[in-house]
Amino acid sequence: MANNELRIPLTRTPGSSSFMKASFNGTNSFLGIGFLTIPYAFSSGGWLSLVLFFSIAAMTLYTGLLIVRCMEVDPSISSYYDIAERAFSMKGRMIVMFMMNAEMYLIAIGFLILEGDNLQKLFPEFMIKLGELTLDGKQSFVIITGLLLSPSMLLTDLSMLSYISATGVFSCLVIVVSIFCVGAFDGVGFHAKGSILLNVDTLPTAVGLYIVSFGGHPVIPSIYTSMRDSCQISKVLVFSFVMATLNYVTIAILGYLMYGDGVESEITLNLPTIKVSGRVAIYTTLLIPVTRYSLVVAPIATAIEGGLSEKYKNQKPVRLLIRVALLISTVIVACVLPYHESLMAIVGSVFVVSASFVLPCLCYLKISDLNWNWNCEQMGVVGIIVFGILAGVLGTYSSISELLT
Repeated sequence: MANNELRIPLTRTPGSSSFMKASFNGTNSFLGIGFLTIPYAFSSGGWLSLVLFFSIAAMTLYTGLLIVRCMEVDPSISSYYDIAERAFSMKGRMIVMFMMNAEMYLIAIGFLILEGDNLQKLFPEFMIKLGELTLDGKQSFVIITGLLLSPSMLLTDLSMLSYISATGVFSCLVIVVSIFCVGAFDGVGFHAKGSILLNVDTLPTAVGLYIVSFGGHPVIPSIYTSMRDSCQISKVLVFSFVMATLNYVTIAILGYLMYGDGVESEITLNLPTIKVSGRVAIYTTLLIPVTRYSLVVAPIATAIEGGLSEKYKNQKPVRLLIRVALLISTVIVACVLPYHESLMAIVGSVFVVSASFVLPCLCYLKISDLNWNWNCEQMGVVGIIVFGILAGVLGTYSSISELLT
């Protein structure tokens, strides 16, 4: 630690974000790609799975606060990578970097699948024929989406796209209101109450999808360091989690009351396209992958560039080649693995469990160097670790089984 202490500043420089801006950024981070799969998760788990949902929300809020505690120990910490390095040296940093990049890669694939599903919903008869090769509508739309995204992949400065992505919270609110209008005014109603209280067989998949909904922990250090008054970070996290949880519960209950056990893996696939409300929800959904894909892939490209020699690291053709290769590979995988709900459940069960449950607890225990007397807090932290491991193992097994069947 002697060498590292030389570069540790005595204080952390305050940022410029107000409480409201930080709260908005936090809410936007936790309203992610799992938003549309929550009704399906609810139908998979049953009404009693809401208990697990609120438990997961509470646990992830607590682990978010643990990340803040880790940052308060050392003012030089400014990212999730720094927390892992502070706790487990450079090996911890490299493991976290690999896991976060793998998570973002799968989320990028999920964006393409989401786009293909909803475009096929709007244009069910569309397909592409190239000689004897025929691509169905979903695969065709995934490829078309990749082509439309290619110009944004040529940008190495994504500052403009970051402003566009800030529409995430607004988009989610538009989708919720549109779905409510479909049920209330377009003849669907709220009468399909669902007959399942608890479905044990598909409960692991439901838990995995619940978990992926609260997978914004890696951005908490950025929100913390960006705040003008970092002492309010706890209030920001509580506000963000409450807002995200209310949105999730609202769309879950609406979807389940409207379509019951027949709700699709993405709620937009159930909506009638002949109604204005349904089309508004679907078109709003289509904006999400377009505005976020490049931002999700950019850190992966940056990490790959960081591993190159100095000769190639700053050459623009090499940087463009890396981004185009990432785009092509995600398009191919999205065409091969078409099940959005199973992919998201795997992301939740493997990567979000690690980043939002296990690692914050382990890093906190390591950095804080607590004296073990098995008090309530220590038992709670250990309990979250055990829950995360069990949920990760069962959820991964269930999701992979669904992919293979």
